[in-house]
Amino acid sequence: MDPQVGSILEGKVASITKFGAFVALEGGRSGLVHISEIANTFVNDVHDFLQEGQEVKVLVLSAEKGRINLSIKKALPPQERPAPQGARPFHAPRPAAAPQQAGRPQGVQAVQKPLPPSGDQAFEDKLKRFLSSSEGKMADLNRSMDGKRGGRRRR
Repeated sequence: MDPQVGSILEGKVASITKFGAFVALEGGRSGLVHISEIANTFVNDVHDFLQEGQEVKVLVLSAEKGRINLSIKKALPPQERPAPQGARPFHAPRPAAAPQQAGRPQGVQAVQKPLPPSGDQAFEDKLKRFLSSSEGKMADLNRSMDGKRGGRRRR
């Protein structure tokens, strides 16, 4: 009988391959934990995270045609990830626009202090600085290479 999809089971790592690990389950069954389902981080080598004979908790992803697909990372409790400073969570509403003040023409807003850059704004600023310095370096390089290209001109 196949294990129930969505159930968390305990097993022992039977063998490790370059694409994942086979886990021996109760009742003589075994299933595959694909390399992408081992950890919440990038896994280059399975041996960095698992060893043969290690006891692990796995979540049953699917059980079809005698093949059992398992996940170690989904069997773990969800961990809170700290948001980058200045970043808004995806579900948070955008801040409301500043209310219009009496006596000010429509469309003219008061000057506000700039907010500290969020992760995206800081990246955009870095990218702009890189592009401008790169363009300057390329212009200098092209100027110095102009006289060195090709042979002499014939008259």
